[in-house]
Amino acid sequence: MPHTMKLLVFLLHPLLLLSLNLVVALCAGDDIRFAYSGLAGANLTVDGNATVTPDGLLVLTSHKTNLKGHAFYPNPLQFRRTPGDKVHSFSATFVFAIVSDYTDFSAHGMAFVVAPTTKSFTTALPAGYLALLNVQNNGNASNHLFAVELDTTQNTDFQDINANHVGIDVNDLHSVQSYPTGYYDGAVFKNLTLFSREAMQVWVEYDGKTGRIDVTLAPIKVVKPARPLVSANYDLSTVLKEQSYIGFSSATGGINSRHYVLGWSFAMNGPAPAIDITKLPKLPRFGSKPRSKILEIVLPIATASIIITIGTVVTVLVLRKLRYAELLEDWELEFGPHRFSFKDLYHATDGCKSKHLLGVGGFGKVYKGILLKSKLEVAVKRISHESRQGMKEFIAEVVSIGRL
Repeated sequence: MPHTMKLLVFLLHPLLLLSLNLVVALCAGDDIRFAYSGLAGANLTVDGNATVTPDGLLVLTSHKTNLKGHAFYPNPLQFRRTPGDKVHSFSATFVFAIVSDYTDFSAHGMAFVVAPTTKSFTTALPAGYLALLNVQNNGNASNHLFAVELDTTQNTDFQDINANHVGIDVNDLHSVQSYPTGYYDGAVFKNLTLFSREAMQVWVEYDGKTGRIDVTLAPIKVVKPARPLVSANYDLSTVLKEQSYIGFSSATGGINSRHYVLGWSFAMNGPAPAIDITKLPKLPRFGSKPRSKILEIVLPIATASIIITIGTVVTVLVLRKLRYAELLEDWELEFGPHRFSFKDLYHATDGCKSKHLLGVGGFGKVYKGILLKSKLEVAVKRISHESRQGMKEFIAEVVSIGRL
């Protein structure tokens, strides 16, 4: 009998070990936690434009337009044991950077995402859809998707608040709640720009008991602020599947931009482990300084406007000069009377206004005038177009007056 018991124990031993391993794995699945200060050893599942560099930098989208990229933790996580259970509390933190060619524009953004599968994103669209959803499935409850978006473009189709915001999304790119990018330093709110080319850290926390979602953001060298940037009350038990994948999604639009993740940590039923920022990979050097998209648009228009304005002014001055231009007649060389410019005579008579009229002769009208510079009174005869006076008579009259 003892021999039989020993044999039975011997046969059951592997089964006991196997059961024990299953329990450990399940517990580990329920309370999984990891921290990557650099993602070289993370064994992520990537698709699209996403890649991990040898030094551990996750590049979600590179320097091209209309791209999309995804990176996921390789195994699904147990967010709850049965469909009737509440979703576990979870916490994630990651360090990211967005680099645009411009100081005032970027496109489009990136997101931390929890989804039931990684295969559904093959039909997701880039640009405003952030490679999360498409026209047909946006807003569907069957998406079972939760995301925190870092959006650098204002999309009116999704009622975005601005072109630099953080939003909480549930099955839909119309955010449940969103807020302009920044962080609270005590009671003071400090603005940040998502595409500043500087690394920043995000904390995403979900309380399974209360259904509260908190998202906090700060520059990488700033400790986690006490006050979240944006919060929402939403029971994710109505959204997430029992098993879901966690990871990142990113998309570009009509402007060249790059989206990076430098470090990432996650924990189920507890706070995410701290990321060692001293071990993070360095962002690549960028050859040129970011330029202003507004200047690129406005500068050519302003230059063209200046050229047109200068051309108009020059034309007006030339026409004005021609208006008062004097033609030296041949007879003037011979007789040489005192000569006055048409401009001086025009101003002296206020343009030959009727109030200065002295009389009307056979060959034109005579006006009283005062020369502006010398203040001398003069009589100015204006020859009419209908005058029958010939050149000989005109010369004789001018020469006679000139000898007075």
